[in-house]
Amino acid sequence: MTTNKETFRICVLPGDGIGTEIMDPCLAILEQACRKVGGISLENEILPAGAACYVECGEALPKATVDAARKADAILLAAMGDPAIRYADGTEITPQIELRFILELYAGVRPVRSIAGVPGPLADPRAHALDFVLIRESTEGLFASYGKGEVEADEARDTQVITRAGSERLFRFAFQLARQRKANGAPGLVTCIDKANVFASMAFFREIFQQIAPDFPDIDASSAYVDATALDFVRRPWIFDVLVTENMFGDILSDLGAGLIGGLGMAPSADIGNDHAVFQPCHGSAPDIAGKGLANPAAMILSGAMMLDWLGHEHGQERALKAAGLVRNAVDAAFSTGLKSVEFGGSDGTARIAGAVMTALDAAPA
Repeated sequence: MTTNKETFRICVLPGDGIGTEIMDPCLAILEQACRKVGGISLENEILPAGAACYVECGEALPKATVDAARKADAILLAAMGDPAIRYADGTEITPQIELRFILELYAGVRPVRSIAGVPGPLADPRAHALDFVLIRESTEGLFASYGKGEVEADEARDTQVITRAGSERLFRFAFQLARQRKANGAPGLVTCIDKANVFASMAFFREIFQQIAPDFPDIDASSAYVDATALDFVRRPWIFDVLVTENMFGDILSDLGAGLIGGLGMAPSADIGNDHAVFQPCHGSAPDIAGKGLANPAAMILSGAMMLDWLGHEHGQERALKAAGLVRNAVDAAFSTGLKSVEFGGSDGTARIAGAVMTALDAAPA
């Protein structure tokens, strides 16, 4: 850990569709937050990747972009892919997934946090104040078959892989995050989500979790089956703190979690490894609304806040932590005034939402 680093090199990947539309205001807001706290700055390098890049140069993830990502302090990614542009085998172009494997970004972090003024589907008041985090293993599980599936005339196979090393580092990450959250008032609970009653690989996954848990005596540990967890996401999601699971289960549950807080337009995320981290909204490139100014930039902005927060912890930089808090608070303040984005049936588009966040940020005390 580098202490009190002041300038952070950011590899910026706007990608496809609405990517550039939401990235530009996000960068402006992050830079303003850094100026407001003083003493830190972002050095942004905008680089190509994605479906449009594939059409233009024959590569979805150029080597120069990967090299820059390796050298950067963090990677900020907007959205990539286009259903109309595919590889020769018919699969969609997803360099964001390729980055997870290239940089060993094993911990997919998906916060589920309610924001006042943003409608959710559940009537219970406790569902309007959610604050939990889902962590999905991002390099193993069923996704270990990414690009390796076998298809024959009458049968197709994708193999799930769970390793001890991969699971141990994931569980330690989850417990450490729970400890960090507990210091800020969270319950201090990690729940392992699996299907250990059916699959041997999942029983192995749970066994490793139970072996790691005693190393964190200050954090409570529990286990639950994925189907029961899906039920509780709808019935009583406020019981959760940190959940940790296999990749495919996490992929499904993270979208369900996003639905609890207003949808993918409000859902930030991060993919974190030991040496690198990518921050991006959970939503896709939305080519159907690209160029229309309708995209909700909230998830992108909140992903930027996650990046500042991670940089602050990684480099012992308190100012980055403060800047992250300013951005999150500005998003909360903006939506509490009655903003209503297009996905909620409103008319507030990219510029209106980003402007409201910037106004709230400017009004906040440093």
